[in-house]
Amino acid sequence: MTALTTTASTSLPASQSGLLRRWARSFVDPAVFDYWAGHINRLWTWERPLARVVERQEAALGSVTLVLQPNRHWQGFRPGQHLNLGVEIDGRRVTRSYSLCDVPRADGRIAVTVQQIDGGLMSTQLCTRTRVGDVLDIGPAYGELTLPAQAQARHLLLAAGSGITPLMSLVREQAERQMPQPVTLMYWVKTAAQACFVPELQALAKRFPNFQFQLIATQQGGRRIDAELLAPRLAEGAGQLQALACGPGGFVALARELLSGQVASFKAEAFTPAVPLNTDSKHQVQVELRRSGRTLEVASGMSLLAALEAQGLRPQSGCRMGICHSCVCTKHEGLAEDMNTGERCSEPNSAIRICVSRACTDLSLDL
Repeated sequence: MTALTTTASTSLPASQSGLLRRWARSFVDPAVFDYWAGHINRLWTWERPLARVVERQEAALGSVTLVLQPNRHWQGFRPGQHLNLGVEIDGRRVTRSYSLCDVPRADGRIAVTVQQIDGGLMSTQLCTRTRVGDVLDIGPAYGELTLPAQAQARHLLLAAGSGITPLMSLVREQAERQMPQPVTLMYWVKTAAQACFVPELQALAKRFPNFQFQLIATQQGGRRIDAELLAPRLAEGAGQLQALACGPGGFVALARELLSGQVASFKAEAFTPAVPLNTDSKHQVQVELRRSGRTLEVASGMSLLAALEAQGLRPQSGCRMGICHSCVCTKHEGLAEDMNTGERCSEPNSAIRICVSRACTDLSLDL
């Protein structure tokens, strides 16, 4: 599903427009075009997707919703997907992934809700410094935390913290379809003041008998996710239940364990890697960076991306949770572990995602 756009009747079909642009690129430097066109309208680019902030709303304590108007190069999204946002901070381009929290709109606008993280460069920029009129880099939508066009099963949605955003997009999608199948959303936060979308979710629960919503504030007497808390949701026809979870890595890993073998399907995305078991974070390994000719000592318990950044390097990255594949590089030698799945890779010349991989032994990377 993509956002609707309006085009003039004289517009070329997309295939012809693409061919014309590729032909013209032989004579036009896109960077030069972007520079001069940007003096007239900052959203005018040769092929680079950009978006202007058109609305800014406080979503909850420490969270902000930004409504963006993309330029014509944005290709749309499906509810539940992410996109990369980029902005220059202190002279350095920073890119992070955020979930789209709305559904595709007729005016083409998109929305993200950002929770400020202590020490987070991008989240602090977006929550405290970004204003209406600012222009952000945007990447294509990606991610598989989506629902089929024709829902045919009950859905259990489990959200923790900012993991609510893609699931909110799915709830809004089902509400547009008049909630054809039962949907239950369980939403964990530290305090109720940090919970986003609560009035809307409560209103949807009143409007649709098929929709149940439960807010759980763990620092105000609410229980963390466990088997007893999930049991009532599994009591009726668990075999027909499709579960989706989003939140920190530890939350997602526990949800997967608790629901294993009890639901028809389980899909999840974690916005931080799960903490690897039996790992000494003080154990040092050597990482050879072949292209740059450097060898570094890093902590085995950290993701390779975080470990390299701690040494002052800035490898290419995006979502930082193993989804967008912006950080994929070749591991020439050594043993690496996927921190989300625990799967280990010792095969030479294998592609790994450094944002969710840690070094178990000395490594050689194509960086």
